[in-house]
Formats: sequence, C-alpha cells, structure tokens
Amino acid sequence: MLKFLKSLLGPAPDKKITLTFEEVPSWLDEQEKAARETLHDEVEEPMGDIRNATANLQLMVNNLKDADQDPDTHPKIKSIAKNSLPLFIRAMNASLAKELPGEPEAFYTVAVECVKGCLNAIRGQGRYLMVAFPEEMKVTKTGIDEIGREINVMTKAIGRFKEKSARTGAARTAYTALSDARRDLERSVGKEERIKARIAEITGRLDIISAETARLSADPSLQLLDAERGRCADLIRQRDDHLRHYASLSMTASHVFRKAEKIATRKHLSKELHILKDAMDILSDHEVASAEPVACALGAACPVVEKMIDEGDITLKNKEERAVFSDSRKFCDEVSGVCRRHRELEVRCREAEEGLVSHPVLSQLRSLEREKEQLKTMQVHEEEEHRELMAWRTKILASAPLLQEELAKKIKEMTGETVQLQMEEPVRG
Repeated sequence: MLKFLKSLLGPAPDKKITLTFEEVPSWLDEQEKAARETLHDEVEEPMGDIRNATANLQLMVNNLKDADQDPDTHPKIKSIAKNSLPLFIRAMNASLAKELPGEPEAFYTVAVECVKGCLNAIRGQGRYLMVAFPEEMKVTKTGIDEIGREINVMTKAIGRFKEKSARTGAARTAYTALSDARRDLERSVGKEERIKARIAEITGRLDIISAETARLSADPSLQLLDAERGRCADLIRQRDDHLRHYASLSMTASHVFRKAEKIATRKHLSKELHILKDAMDILSDHEVASAEPVACALGAACPVVEKMIDEGDITLKNKEERAVFSDSRKFCDEVSGVCRRHRELEVRCREAEEGLVSHPVLSQLRSLEREKEQLKTMQVHEEEEHRELMAWRTKILASAPLLQEELAKKIKEMTGETVQLQMEEPVRG
C-alpha cells in the first residue's frame, strides 16, 4: 500500500539551499551550534541518570562496610573477604568520587573512566566478596551496569555529534581553501599592477637613455676626440717600442754579465762580483730602470766585462753582444736614454689617457651605459616575475571551480540537500 501511494505521489522533490559565499562561515557556525545543542538535548537525561546512578552506587558501596556476611560462607572465604572489603571500597570510591564535568564530551570521558575503574575493582578485590556478600555485590554490579547502559546512550549521541562535526570541519576546510585561492587571486591583481608599473618605469627610462645617448653621440666636442685618440695611440706605440728596445738591450747585457759573474765567482773576485750583481739586479727588475741608476750600474760593470773579454775569459757569441761591448760608453748612454725617454712617454700617455677618460661627454655616455645595463637586468627580472605570476594565476583560476564544487559537495554531505553557492564577487583574472 505504501509503495502504491509513493508511486502516485512520485519521488520527493530534491531539497535545495542557497548560500552566498560570504554567508558560508556563519552558516557553518550555526550548524555547529545546532549540532552541539542537539547533543546537549540528547545527553541531558543520560547524564542526569549517570550522576544519580553514581551517587547511589557510591552509597551502596559505602554501606558494604556495615553489611553482614552470608552465614553459610566458608570461614576461609570470610577471612579473605574481611581483608578485601576495605580495599574494594577504597578502589570503588576512587573511581566514583571523580567529578563529572558539565560539558558532554568531557563528562563522557570521565564517566567511562569511572566505569572502567569500578569494573577493575569488581574483577580484583570484588571477586572475593561475591560469595561473602552475594546480594550486595549483585546490587553493586547492577548499579555499574546501569551506568554502562546510560554511557552507551551517550556513545551513540556523541558519535553522531562527532560525525556531524567532522563533516562541518571538512566543509570549513573546503571553504578556507576556496577563500584562500580567491584572496590570493585578488592580491595577485595588485601585484601584477605593481610589476607592470615597474616595467613601464624601466622602459620609459631606457627610452630616455637612448635619446640622451644619441644626443651626446652627436656632440661636436666628440669630433675632436678622434685626433686626441690618435695622438694617445701614437704615444702608447712609442712607449711600447722603447720598452721592447730596453728589454732587448738589458737581456743581451745580462747574458754576458752572467758569464762574467761565474768567472768572478771562480776567481774569487768579490768586488767585481758585487758590481756585476748590482747591474744584473737593476736590469732584471720588471720595471724599466731610472736613467741615472742604470747608467751608474752599467758604467761600473762594463769595464769588468771588457777586461775579462780582453783576457780571453769571455768570448762574445753574436753580433748583439759584440755591438754592446765594442763601445760600452755608447751602450750605457743608449740604455739610459731609452730609460729616460720611456719615462717621459709614460707620463705623456697617462696624461693623454686621463684627458680622454675625463672628457665630460664621454663620462656621461659611460654613466648612461652603466645605468642602461642595470636597467636591462632589472627589466629581465621583472618580466620573468610577471610570467611566473601569470602562470600561477592560470593554475589557480583553473582550480577555483573545482574548489567551489568541493565546498558544495561537503555542505551537501552535511545536510543531504543540494547546495547552490552564489559567488557575489567574481574572481578577477
């Protein structure tokens, strides 16, 4: 008959609830509040019964100390029971004296511990009292069972409450995930605007630098720099030629001086050896020697070498060596002259290079070039950050509908009703 009526009426219409996204948190709070109120309503009676049963059980247990043992009990059992009774009463009171809180879940936890403690006492010292006090122990066991039955009632109510709380928590987690995604997307819009502003600022400055560079490059004063650069290059070339000539002369002389040094060492000519070392030291220095010191050192060393040549101790091997020591006076003058001219050219080169470097237009161009390189690096960084932001936003935008579906699903699991979520403020992409 019931099936027939249902077929006539058709399926029950699907219930729907409509919530705006902003209403979800307060709606979830209401659901939690309602679930807790339901829990309080469901456990109010069993909690009261447990309090009464606990008080009654404690009274019965304390009355045991004045109870008479069964006269038919064996004397040995009576003796054991007499010793066990105080321990049993103490154990039961330790469990029954626990304060029962007003909050259902905390109350439930303490009540369960109370029953466990009582059962442990029954199975422990209580087992010796079953024979000696059969009626009293039967009543005690009944009192414990009464508390246990009310705890079972609470167990079901608390289980339903925890299930509802878990579903509410899952819905709140889904809401938080969607809320975080929407908030992050909103923030990303501001971040993108700031990145674009920085890129525009950099681009504008680069355009200004390009225009300024073009203007400075056409400055008439730069035309005169070509001649100055040529003069500077010519001075550098002359300086390097003198350096090479000095190196050639010093190497040739040093080679012969080393031969003379060996001979002076072999003949124990300490004075001559000292003179030769001074000359070789000044010629082997990585810097070009000053004219006066090198002339003095060579002027002292060359006669020593010439004497060894005359005595046949040294044989000159090539025309370069013969050219040096065929006229040592001329050689000394040539070396000191090369040194003097090299020093003069070094000074002139340095002055010419400093003049080029300090030219105001060139200084400005170099400064602009440095700034341009720095801005280019900043531009690359900002553009990369913008690409990463856009890729992240695309990913979050794709996940937002799924998060919205997940929230609706979790709310439906809570209520059993289809949920329509109204997103009043669309997420900007």
